[in-house]
Amino acid sequence: MCETLHRINYCNANALRNVDNESVHLVVTSPPYPMIAMWDAMFCSQNDSIAQHLRNQRGMAAFESMHKILDGVWREVDRILVPGGLCCINIGDATRTIDRNFCLYPNNQRVTECFIKQGHTALPPILWRKVTNTPNKFMGSGMMPPGAYVTLEHEWILIFRKGRKREFRTAAEKANRRESAYFWEERNQWFTDLWKLQGTPQRISNHNTRARSAAFPFEIPYRLINMFSVKGDVVYDPFLGTGTTTVAAIACERHSIGADIDEGLREVSMDRIVNMSVRDYRTLLDDRIARHNEFVGSYGKPMKYFNSRYNTPCVTRNEEYMRWNIIDHVEVTQSGFVAHYVEY
Repeated sequence: MCETLHRINYCNANALRNVDNESVHLVVTSPPYPMIAMWDAMFCSQNDSIAQHLRNQRGMAAFESMHKILDGVWREVDRILVPGGLCCINIGDATRTIDRNFCLYPNNQRVTECFIKQGHTALPPILWRKVTNTPNKFMGSGMMPPGAYVTLEHEWILIFRKGRKREFRTAAEKANRRESAYFWEERNQWFTDLWKLQGTPQRISNHNTRARSAAFPFEIPYRLINMFSVKGDVVYDPFLGTGTTTVAAIACERHSIGADIDEGLREVSMDRIVNMSVRDYRTLLDDRIARHNEFVGSYGKPMKYFNSRYNTPCVTRNEEYMRWNIIDHVEVTQSGFVAHYVEY
């Protein structure tokens, strides 16, 4: 039986400093979005000048001051990532009217500039197009030009690499990388620049914290962890929130570390992680196999390769080596969780 370790830390603004240099392989996170009103109080609590900028209707000054707070986190991310490690950041741009002037605050651009200044390589980003039923496609003065504005119906998933591509040198490292492969059709779906995914419910019933979680759906970290790390890697989320990245890391057989300054979210995330049952994790893998078998049936021609572990044909040789383990149980510890696995 193998196991993965998962540490969580709430209400500790210096949690990142407790992570060793070059010890994390992948960062997957969604920070507070500057210039989105629900995050104003959080940013103002860390820098008094932000509240003053907002009161005085200085939008771009507030925007820059908020990002300077995030800059400190990105510097720590640079420190803890291994050479070749990747950072994936889900963030949305903001629109806001300040001093009677409606404008865009380009969060994705500002974060990208910070990482490039740190020497990271910017890789092609993903647009997360939120599936919505709303019929409104504009803001402003309706049918009369030129005073209407398009709505933002997407967020960004920015991807950065520290240094050059990661290398796998030993036989054990290469074998583990092969076992961490994904299906050919998953690659085709995941490695596109447009993801259409449903958002996740935002309401939080816990009175000790904010009313809305702003969490991304499980599918986002689940895909990113499978795409950009291998089994046994360490995944970090410096804005852990309700624990979505931790749950995804457990599902993907990765270790994880997460932190958040909102102590009120501890109970929410603990409940969520503990209540994600063994059956839920097994269903996740059952569904992957079922979708692959559906793809096999629709492929239209014989496949050259075969994964004997899961008794299924596949398109490429890499898929022959895929091996998954399944959660047997999750043990609660003083600092987080230990996930125990058995062969799937």
